[in-house]
Amino acid sequence: MSVNQLTSLATLRRRKPALRPSTIIALVILAALAVLPLFVKSYTLSTYRDIMLLGLFALSLDIFWGRTGILSFGHATFFGLGAYGMAIASTRFGIDPQWISLVGLVFGVALAVLVALCVGYFILYGGVRGAYFTIVTLALTLIANQIAIGWSSVTGGDSGLIGVAPFSIFNLDFSGTLASYFLTLGILAASLLTALRLMHGRLGLLLTAIQDNETKVRTLGYPTQRILLLTFVCSAALAGLAGALYASCTGFVAPDQIALLLSTEVIIWVAVGGSGTLTGAIIGTFVVWQLQQKISSISVAAWPLAIGSFFILLVLVFPKGIPAFLLDRFDRSKKGGVSP
Repeated sequence: MSVNQLTSLATLRRRKPALRPSTIIALVILAALAVLPLFVKSYTLSTYRDIMLLGLFALSLDIFWGRTGILSFGHATFFGLGAYGMAIASTRFGIDPQWISLVGLVFGVALAVLVALCVGYFILYGGVRGAYFTIVTLALTLIANQIAIGWSSVTGGDSGLIGVAPFSIFNLDFSGTLASYFLTLGILAASLLTALRLMHGRLGLLLTAIQDNETKVRTLGYPTQRILLLTFVCSAALAGLAGALYASCTGFVAPDQIALLLSTEVIIWVAVGGSGTLTGAIIGTFVVWQLQQKISSISVAAWPLAIGSFFILLVLVFPKGIPAFLLDRFDRSKKGGVSP
């Protein structure tokens, strides 16, 4: 979408929103997840719950990277801050069990938002973009991981923190597998549908235009730095929410939840589904997770090598994601099959 289209934003009339293909696909996926408990066992259901939380984490990255074109290599920092915030509140503060989940959730998300606001303000208002932004956020993850390991009196060091309280709020207990599954599904559905609505509207148009040419958008009077910072902070808040819920559902938090490998994995999840599609981030998470289980069952040490090779393959062969690659090949085959 061209930047010039922004000049007509003020004259756009309200139209009745229509369901887009991406929204229809999202609704189909959410409906399939809603009926999934009828066909799988409790242990498998808990696995799909964890995948949905990681999918929510991937969605948070896609909101920023997919629409602005600015790659954050430090999103595991925000996921880990949410997880550690929930764990520390559960195990260190001695809070009333009735409020422990709510306080932990707020504390974890607030930590992610605060760090994103501080870091994002200086680098985005400082004009840091492209590869330099990626390098800065990469360093952020490395620093956060070292703090998680070194500050053992608070974070538990290499062992992490065990005994995170199951999620409960307003006397509603979500400690059961089925209850936590539908809680996760509800949050994922609300986040995904809200993100689709926003990115198909004015905000999505602005972010796409900023990706196209930020200077031109700024000359039209739009505060591009503020828009990017707001999007970055909201993305971090969603990642923190995913991390806090993940810690609450699994009952523990460890340094690998705020490590470089997780930052690399989430980029691959989004890239596999196609960055900018939002729904593709959820699909990519499911696909790569299944691949990880297959490879790890053969050799645990082989997965880091496999994900590195997979990342290089994506950059060289599938730069727009596997779905976009398959659709492009399908279109080419149709055109090639049509006789003149």
